[in-house]
Amino acid sequence: MPRRADPAKRRELLDRVRAYVVAHGLADLSLRPMAKALGTSDRMLLYYFGSKERLVAEALALDADRPILRFRKVVDAVGTPRDATGMRRLAEALWREIRAPERRALLPLYFQSMASSMLRPERHGPYLGGVITEWADLLAPVFEGLGMSGERARIEARMLVDGAFGMLVASLADGDEEGADLAYRTLLDRLEAGWCAGDRTPGPAAAP
Repeated sequence: MPRRADPAKRRELLDRVRAYVVAHGLADLSLRPMAKALGTSDRMLLYYFGSKERLVAEALALDADRPILRFRKVVDAVGTPRDATGMRRLAEALWREIRAPERRALLPLYFQSMASSMLRPERHGPYLGGVITEWADLLAPVFEGLGMSGERARIEARMLVDGAFGMLVASLADGDEEGADLAYRTLLDRLEAGWCAGDRTPGPAAAP
């Protein structure tokens, strides 16, 4: 009978792998050098996790303080939005949460995983699409709470999520964090005007 994997040992390895990944990034990550640095072997890592991709995905998922898991705390802190102004306050609070200095070192790791999921979905799974969908799923009901239809709420959630992700990537690429903050505030200016305009769900384009 095969020996059962030790859950405590598995979790200990995940904690150590996560610390290693945060320190070294994903670009040139190789199992053997990482295992050597952690005082174990690549065979042991594969025994517990099956593949490098699964190991990395689980290690990143250990981040119990990542913004998407703190969503409810942010809502509790700023209040459930009742109007466009409240929705903007929530959007600003979420941006601050994502952009907090203690989160800065982790953002490149998440985006590297997202890029890998697009290039090698058969090995990494639909990581990028899953993250974006998860955020949109959280925000769409909040927009519905403002009186929007389900379709309109979903569109507004995607515009906010897609815009925020794009600005985060750009700020990591060019280092212009102040510019990203200004661009995000400007985006909210434009979106808030639409939120105030009521439920105008776009319909099919009229034929010329």
